[in-house]
Amino acid sequence: MTTMMDDDTELVSSSDQKMDDASTENPTVPQADPPSSDDSGDSDSDSDDDAVSNQQIETLESDLSSNPYNYDAYVQYIKLLRKTANLEKLRQAREAMSAIFPLSPSLWLEWARDEASLASSENVSDIVMLYERGLSDYQSVSLWCDYLNFMLESDPSVHGYTSDGISKMRSLFERAIPAAGVHVTEGNRIWEGYKAFEEGVLAAIVEADVEEKNKQIQRIRSIFHRHLSVPLKNLSSTLSTYKAWELEQGIDLDIGSDDLNKVSPQVAAANKKAQQMYSERAHLEEHISNKDLSDTEKFQEFMNYIKFEKTSGDPNRVQAIYERAVAEYPVSSDLWIDYTVYLDKTLKVGKAITHAYSRATRSCPWTEDLWARYLLALERGSAPEKEIYAVFEKSLQCTFSSFEEYLDLYLTRVDGLRRRMLSAKISETLDYSLIRETFQQASDYLMPHMQNTDSLLHLHAYWANLELSIGKDLAGARGVWDSFLKKSGGMLAAWYAYIDMEVHLGHVKEARSLYRRCYTRKFDGTGSEDICKGWLRFEREHGDLEDFDIAFQKVMPRLEELQLIRLQQESTPAKPPAGLKEHNSQKSTREKRKAEQNVEDESLAKRQKTKGRKVNEVDVGQSATVPNIKSENGKAADANKEEIEDAKPVKPKIYTDECTAFLSNLSVKVEEEDIRKFFGDVGGVDSIRILHHKDTGKPRGLAYVDFMNDEHLAAAIAKNRRMFFGKKISIARSNPKKGKKEFTRRGNDGSGNSKEPSQIPEKAKGETVGEKQGDEVQLKGKNTFAVPRNVKPLGYTNPKPSADGNVKPLGYQNPKPSADGNVKPLGYTNPKPSADEPAKSNDDVKPLGYTNPKPSADEPAKSNDEFRNMFLKK
Repeated sequence: MTTMMDDDTELVSSSDQKMDDASTENPTVPQADPPSSDDSGDSDSDSDDDAVSNQQIETLESDLSSNPYNYDAYVQYIKLLRKTANLEKLRQAREAMSAIFPLSPSLWLEWARDEASLASSENVSDIVMLYERGLSDYQSVSLWCDYLNFMLESDPSVHGYTSDGISKMRSLFERAIPAAGVHVTEGNRIWEGYKAFEEGVLAAIVEADVEEKNKQIQRIRSIFHRHLSVPLKNLSSTLSTYKAWELEQGIDLDIGSDDLNKVSPQVAAANKKAQQMYSERAHLEEHISNKDLSDTEKFQEFMNYIKFEKTSGDPNRVQAIYERAVAEYPVSSDLWIDYTVYLDKTLKVGKAITHAYSRATRSCPWTEDLWARYLLALERGSAPEKEIYAVFEKSLQCTFSSFEEYLDLYLTRVDGLRRRMLSAKISETLDYSLIRETFQQASDYLMPHMQNTDSLLHLHAYWANLELSIGKDLAGARGVWDSFLKKSGGMLAAWYAYIDMEVHLGHVKEARSLYRRCYTRKFDGTGSEDICKGWLRFEREHGDLEDFDIAFQKVMPRLEELQLIRLQQESTPAKPPAGLKEHNSQKSTREKRKAEQNVEDESLAKRQKTKGRKVNEVDVGQSATVPNIKSENGKAADANKEEIEDAKPVKPKIYTDECTAFLSNLSVKVEEEDIRKFFGDVGGVDSIRILHHKDTGKPRGLAYVDFMNDEHLAAAIAKNRRMFFGKKISIARSNPKKGKKEFTRRGNDGSGNSKEPSQIPEKAKGETVGEKQGDEVQLKGKNTFAVPRNVKPLGYTNPKPSADGNVKPLGYQNPKPSADGNVKPLGYTNPKPSADEPAKSNDDVKPLGYTNPKPSADEPAKSNDEFRNMFLKK
């Protein structure tokens, strides 16, 4: 008995030393001694220290009340409370921290020892509970040894060697061996403690009970054999100890040598294999224990060790090295994910997996992937709905990096509910209202943050589908879409999804009603045109002729309107500011180059003369005028004449729009500084041009913004459809290369606003009808863009032009001119003059089918001139 306790004390002493090295404080709560009159100086120093500590405690309490997830603040707070021996606050702090985070083995060891120093034999179970809680967080060899030593010292049934006490301790040791007994460098401590306890049991057996003594001896021998088969450090020393013990039992195994000839073949083979396994792991142990390595390097060494153990194929050893790694790096989400994935593949189901996920989510609560896998693990293990719901609700209280992660959690929850409702293996009855409530909660929470996103659209599509398939509620499915479209009606894909649902169900009238609701809406890009064309396709496939005609009558004016709007949005920049005269747009390339060269060759003296003069940048085709420099009395200063004469026109800045954003739907109140602030988070703004009406000078709600590079431009375009001065601003990339073949310099959009050829879209090419005046084209009519230009009837062959260069109608034959040189109508035959009258001139020729009325007896026959005058009078 005495020998066992001494061994146990020695067993735990190394653990105590290790934990004491990690903490500068006493492992137990210090007791305050009453001050004496002889050490008043020390008393004053202690008082000052206490005042500082109390002030630090108040500061930490304030920090933790505002941010209870500050791990480092909790550690410092607990350390100060132990120093001041404030036991009540110390207990509360530890409980609060444990509720949020898994405590490290050293923190659990301090807590258990502090409580054990104040405990009596009546509350041993409370201390045991602390040790169990600590081991549920991390499998630590030191914590296991301290736990076992506490039971040997404090539990009367254990140190009294009653049957219940012996059974309790054997159960604890058997739990400790797979958890900590395989630790290559420290596992010997568990085995030695186990053997020491069993030797104590042997010593407690009375000498007369020979049979019971022989059973106990065999039990100790079996522990030795198991110990020798595990790859641990100092196995040769363990073998010598075993031989010495057998010699005490009367069996000589040649204690002076390492030979295993006298040991049983099974034990010899197992020990040889263990020795080989240890030699393969020795260098890995040296790497992870190297104090000179950085955290990153040491972490990589752990991963190498884990990879090696996986190749050995022993799940217990793999779990053991994973446990050592997570105890060393408890907040590494990648490590926890790797660990739990391995458990999912190896163990499939079981409490070990769900417990690992529970620890992982407490260590890294910010990792959504761990929470989602946790829910799936509970589902695989057929956990009750109450437990799964509790984990789901807890996950939603965590802070993730994106709203997509919250969406994934909601979908994982819905997936599980759907599978459980459709599964015949689940005895638990679930109501569909659980799915509806989960969807509704997800929509309410995510809509303000993920509005008009494909992810949220997919969520509602899933919801509507389950309303139909499981809920059997068509009205509910329509309600899902109607609710979504109230807030995200600008998403073309949402309308299409709603329409597809109705078409799939065979509800043609309802689908047609949806087209009527949305064809006039404004969608991004070409969405407005697409929905109109989609309606026409729908009527071709599902409607009759009347339905198609109605759709056509509604769609075509809308398409015309959209085309005009698109042309207007790509209009030219505003006219130059007042005080700048228009530059001749027909200026030759040679003259432009000359002006640029003159500016570059301008002497330093002339630059100094013109210093202070401000020349504004203008668009292509604009130039700065020479300022009117006056003296104080209002007359022109003669001294400045030479300066004015020498002033050279500065080449205007050319806007190529190679890296330019085109802004439309701007408020008329927006100014250049407002636009610059709007793109402040994007950066890279080079220049801004707000377009104005040519006649009134008022803003047109359009602007160009030049950016320094494509990266800044792409970031700016990402802000499309954002609210800006109460309006949803449209942002698109300006493409200057379109339309150059159609117009020589400037075009017109039909509204009187000139536009650069680079801003005419490809769709407008060949679709405008007008007159060409000089270098400009004037559009004619409102609907000229819809008139086909080159499309010929089916089967049409292009006729050859006649001699006069004009194309004639299909089937036309060119008539020969008459004798007088005039071409007559098709089918005309020249009448022959009668014998009693001369040949007629053109004026005398009558139309085809004309019969000359006979004159009456009382009036002479009228001439052609008289007939003509008669008709003209009418």
